[in-house]
Amino acid sequence: MSRCTRTDVMFDIVLITGNHVNMTAPDQPVQRMRPADVVLHPVRMRIVQAFLGDRELTTGDLRTEISDVPSATLYRQVAALARGGVLDVVDERRVRGAVERTYRLRSGAARVDGDEALEMTVEEHRQAFLTFVVGLLAEFDHYLDRGHVDMARDLAGFRQNAMYLSDEEMSAVVDELRAVLDPRIALPPTPGRTRRLFSTVLMPDAKPPTATTAAGGNRASAPSPKERDR
Repeated sequence: MSRCTRTDVMFDIVLITGNHVNMTAPDQPVQRMRPADVVLHPVRMRIVQAFLGDRELTTGDLRTEISDVPSATLYRQVAALARGGVLDVVDERRVRGAVERTYRLRSGAARVDGDEALEMTVEEHRQAFLTFVVGLLAEFDHYLDRGHVDMARDLAGFRQNAMYLSDEEMSAVVDELRAVLDPRIALPPTPGRTRRLFSTVLMPDAKPPTATTAAGGNRASAPSPKERDR
């Protein structure tokens, strides 16, 4: 199996979109925004997360989905992401005299690769992770705000496991996950499908190893699908 790069585990599964047509106005030169400039900014990161799944959204759509961010701030950051080449304009139409643009996330524009990750400081890594976690909290709040919550019914849950793996074994796990996830990430939206957020966090334990626990003892989780009645 192929060996993964240093940061593929962190970012690849989270930030994946499909191909698209670039309709950026030719009279507006694009100065590329660094992927780190996206993941280090909480509003930009939430905007990018809203586009995951090859979605096409207007600023009105984003205002509905990210309703806790002031409209002026949201519009300003969408414009910055478009100027920076992170979002592409795929459609334009006039609405009551104004131009409404539809955007799509440019493939790979918000993915931090291994070389760029090496240039980030410790504080920037800390801020990027905090931004990511804040985005998760916001999405979970939106889920809770829907009303009656039944995690088994909704096939929702979160879990943390601990594994003892060599670098080669961990690379094999990542390859196997990609083999399972990539074909499903590529599936288009249909009436029978629900957009589901699959977020991954992987980190080595910085603490020294201790004696292993009994089988099944390295797990902490909230109720997960189909476990409620066990």
